[in-house]
Amino acid sequence: MKKSILILSSLFLTIIMQGQIIPQPKPGVAPTIKIGKPLTFELKNGLKVMIVENHKLPRVSFSLTLDNDPYTQGDKKGVAEMTSSLMGSGTTKISKNAFNEEVDFLGANVRFGSNGASASTLSKYSGRVLELMADGALNPNFTQEEFDKEKTKLTEGLKANEKSVSAVARRVVDVLTYGKNHPSGEYLSEETLKNVTLEDVKLNYNTYFVPSNAYLIIVGDVKFKETKKMVEKFFGSWKKATAPSVSYNDPKDVALTQINFIDMPNAVQSEIAVVNISNLKMTDPDYFAVLIANQILGGDFNSYINMNLREAHGWTYGARSSINGDKRVSTFNASTQVRNAVTDSSVVEIMKEYKKIRTEKVAEDMLASVKAGYIGRFVMQIEKPQTVAGYALRIQSQGLPADFYENYIKNISAVTADDVLRVANKYFLIDNSRIVIVGKASDVAPGLEKLKMPVFYFDKYGNPTAKPEFKKPVPAGVTAKSIIDNYLKAIGGEKAALAVKTIVMNGTTTIPQAPSPLSFTSKIDAKGKLMVELAMGTMSLTKQVLNDKGGYVMQQGQRQNIEGEKLAEMKAAAIPFEELSLSKKQGLTVESIESINGKDAYAVKNGKTTLFYDVTSGLKLAESKVLEQGGKSVTQTTNYGDYKEVKGVKVPFNIIQNVGFELDIKMSDVKINEGVSDADFQ
Repeated sequence: MKKSILILSSLFLTIIMQGQIIPQPKPGVAPTIKIGKPLTFELKNGLKVMIVENHKLPRVSFSLTLDNDPYTQGDKKGVAEMTSSLMGSGTTKISKNAFNEEVDFLGANVRFGSNGASASTLSKYSGRVLELMADGALNPNFTQEEFDKEKTKLTEGLKANEKSVSAVARRVVDVLTYGKNHPSGEYLSEETLKNVTLEDVKLNYNTYFVPSNAYLIIVGDVKFKETKKMVEKFFGSWKKATAPSVSYNDPKDVALTQINFIDMPNAVQSEIAVVNISNLKMTDPDYFAVLIANQILGGDFNSYINMNLREAHGWTYGARSSINGDKRVSTFNASTQVRNAVTDSSVVEIMKEYKKIRTEKVAEDMLASVKAGYIGRFVMQIEKPQTVAGYALRIQSQGLPADFYENYIKNISAVTADDVLRVANKYFLIDNSRIVIVGKASDVAPGLEKLKMPVFYFDKYGNPTAKPEFKKPVPAGVTAKSIIDNYLKAIGGEKAALAVKTIVMNGTTTIPQAPSPLSFTSKIDAKGKLMVELAMGTMSLTKQVLNDKGGYVMQQGQRQNIEGEKLAEMKAAAIPFEELSLSKKQGLTVESIESINGKDAYAVKNGKTTLFYDVTSGLKLAESKVLEQGGKSVTQTTNYGDYKEVKGVKVPFNIIQNVGFELDIKMSDVKINEGVSDADFQ
């Protein structure tokens, strides 16, 4: 069922690709700057306060940060997350609704978490907003009702992420890099969350939300003496206490570079991360050289890795690397997302760029450009008062010299090509890296196993596992026609399917960076008419229509007629159940039995499209289609689930499509043989 959503998603891909082809401009030469120092004091309870006066605008911001040692939560992983969720649910003095209403009335923003709080407001309301922030931080109201609500929301989020390739990649990279018994390696699960109680949250708060390692940073249109009095008034009653001091053995790199592969059969692209422990500290003499070396390798748009994978080969929308100095432990990480078909080639090219920066001196013009860009961004950030306060916090918490940022530009400018070569060999460990890849094993693993490095397999939680069985043989007697016929039987029978003359599907979905959920509407008339639309409120984002006269797409008020192959695709989609025509079509082949979201499915090949039908239930689980986008072949996969009966026919109420990100559409309403008129297709 439903190729219409495939057509819609191809438009998204086009938008995404077009939106990322603009190169970044080269920054100019940065001026010499002088960084002001904040005024500081400390309360008797240990709270350290830093105030930066800036009277350019009548605004002020507050930031409370708890710089405690990270700690493991064990079988109650989730207690810190629940503490963060519950903070801000009112105080012991003010109800949640009254608190939020007053914040809104003042035009302020106030946020809370297990590691601190923040607020911003007009300076004339600074006293009251600081009081509200202090009240919320020091006197949170933890109730069972709010606890149950937040726990349910967090559980639903975990369930949604189980099919997310990027979410699994983030989790497994941390597990394999740090280990499950390290604070940075343990992960939240439904099982551990179930163990968390309201009493655990209260204990977590009382243990760790203490002033011993706390910093309060105030930036904006304030006066030091007045602000100091307010801080003493609102935070002076905070009971003196010290958070537990925790230490862990540093994680270790692997003895030899290896591939760690995680199979996700629903993946249409692979997540690649090349990781090693760096242990870079901001106090290290190498710090500035490492920053520049990282920019050259993968930190900039014009970096080695990005120019190779994106610009030279067109395999990705972006490839980046990162390294941060941390007083505890840190990593170097180079990551990207590529099509399954080029995963092995991408690994080869990434490692080639690793070798290049470790064996060849960077060109002087590139070095100069990277340093100028870095300095330019530094200068732009220094204009923000919040940045100055952040620098002051790092000086305190990281043990940096007082003139660290005053000498920042000088130290960046002093980095040489020899320095880059030296630190690249020290911190970018080509021989001791984990290459963590999350993708579809049947498409990716054979190519990876041809590379000259060991491949180890893990599950979605970082546990070692056997090499997955990619494909199973099809039993004798099973044909494409028998699979299609079985599908029609599973949804209610061919007669019931033929009785469906029109079908309407209404649902909602979200896309990255969208301020609110989107509405999805699909209408199909068996006479060959189709309408698919995504809208945000009353504003249509994209709409596609097929009628007797032809097809067109409307996007941002612009109409474009659809012709050729795309028009043919639309016409093929303008049928409630495509299997009614497929059952009579010649040339379909049964490729194999593959795993789709943990279920065995027959893979039926129809030209550039592969359809997957559940071996047990007969229902369609997914379809995969090869499309041409921008001169490149792109595979789009649509997953179908949550089948429900509507007027004697089973239809999917959940459709998930990978369009560079997951478009997860949940249907709220499906109508058969009603709710459709000719006006819908005009």
